[in-house]
Amino acid sequence: MIEIKNLTKTFNARNGENRTVEALKNVNLTISDGSIYGIIGMSGAGKSTLVRCINMLERPTEGSVIIDGVDMGALKEKELRAKRKEVTMIFQSFNLLMQRTCLKNICFPLELVGVKKADAEKRAMELLEIVGLPDKANAYPAQLSGGQQQRIAIARALATNPKVLLCDEATSALDPKTTHQILELIKDINKKLGITCIVITHQMSVVEEICDRVAILENGEVVEEGEVTDIFSHPKSSAARHLVYPDGGVNPDILALREGEQRVRVVFNGAVATERPLIAQLAIDLGIEASILGASTKSIGERAYGNMILGIMGSKEKMLRAKEYLEAVPDVIVEEVENDA
Repeated sequence: MIEIKNLTKTFNARNGENRTVEALKNVNLTISDGSIYGIIGMSGAGKSTLVRCINMLERPTEGSVIIDGVDMGALKEKELRAKRKEVTMIFQSFNLLMQRTCLKNICFPLELVGVKKADAEKRAMELLEIVGLPDKANAYPAQLSGGQQQRIAIARALATNPKVLLCDEATSALDPKTTHQILELIKDINKKLGITCIVITHQMSVVEEICDRVAILENGEVVEEGEVTDIFSHPKSSAARHLVYPDGGVNPDILALREGEQRVRVVFNGAVATERPLIAQLAIDLGIEASILGASTKSIGERAYGNMILGIMGSKEKMLRAKEYLEAVPDVIVEEVENDA
């Protein structure tokens, strides 16, 4: 378990200004073992500072980071280096050593801790299999695509058998298809190896696809935290609403509420989108017609993500029947939209 308690980080302002900047303000989070935990916010929210405080690349000004009962900030430098073998990191820019082959890149952290060459290379080949690139052992990073380079970076991060993998904007430089493939790999590693993954991102789509829980940062503070499905279906803070509904178009106030109209928000959190036209099927099966007042959805593979606002004319009982019908579909969440929302 990772416990972040009352974490604050201040920096001296740049350009010689005589003031301090509070990058993190009293952050408190608990991250369970084996979870995939998202930390999301816009640029400047403090995400990267937080992740660097977790492995003590940045020392917090106040507060503590406790991993498996060990206070990271209380460790001496030698102890901290040893602990960092259990808390590894991948980056947006991959950070591979361009003059080394892929095999040698993966061996590098093992060399630093004194693993014999033969053992290191054996471990590296095992990891190349795990990330799906066994044929790239002797290739150099410049010969690989961005997605392949990130796979090598993931393999290198796994070399020391870590308990925690920190992913700092790890898919931001990749196209949507490659992003999906890398996220699938991270999910597979999490499932098979039981590694706790902390995913730092500014993209809600990444959180939707991969994370169990999410914390939303704004100006260095956690403004919302919880299950991804809960926050995605009913964001409470303005920062969460901006991230979940970036277009600002899927809003219950898009059109004036008609007399006798009930409204629901339908959230697609990975629902299979190709089997049937859901809203049309609602009309066919129950005789309930629903007007789509606004929608912001996208497909990743055969699965749908996003949300829409439906208007249903008639009684509340009719709306509840529609809600129950829609909620019977896996990975679909439905909430009533209050008339004064």
